[in-house]
Amino acid sequence: MTDADVVTIIVGNDTLARAGLASLFAIGHGVAVSAQLSEDEATPDAVRAFAPQVILWDAGWGPLTPARLDAIRTLERPVLALVADAAQAADVRPAGVRGLLSRRARPSQLRAAIHALAEGIAVYDPSLNEGGLAIRAGPGIAEELTARELEVLRLLAEGLPNKIIAGKLGVTEHTVKFHVNAILGKLGAQSRTEAVTRATRMGLIIL
Repeated sequence: MTDADVVTIIVGNDTLARAGLASLFAIGHGVAVSAQLSEDEATPDAVRAFAPQVILWDAGWGPLTPARLDAIRTLERPVLALVADAAQAADVRPAGVRGLLSRRARPSQLRAAIHALAEGIAVYDPSLNEGGLAIRAGPGIAEELTARELEVLRLLAEGLPNKIIAGKLGVTEHTVKFHVNAILGKLGAQSRTEAVTRATRMGLIIL
């Protein structure tokens, strides 16, 4: 573990699923797993003992009872929930989780989301949007961004410079600058980093 690693515990009732998630966070990927616990084992005292910055909760495929949700709500750390579908996401949201991803999320998405939660940024997968799940800064923001601007925004989130973005999209660097300025204006951001942060909180992109 390094100073840059985000300390995480994995909570879930499927032992194999927990082990599979833990295997994704090998040395050098910026996430250190301090424990793998079942939901019954994940008590507030246990969480404090393992001192995680973020809890990765695999909600599984089964029904989410009020008792399960109440237990998650007591953990006193930001929780990133992995859910089966949008309906389960809607059930999980009242538990106060700070992040929601599909159980099919890529390892890079999981790592990025864990780091975002550690920095106080909420992360919600836009594909889980049933029932108005995504956080938004105000009405109409998503509709105001064009399809190309969303493409540029996603590449900004990868930390790519304008020249590389231009090459990926087959446009000029000047065109990319135009799109970046438009994105900053529509999101009310002063920098590229702030734009990505705001877009993540709104559910427009997933890190």
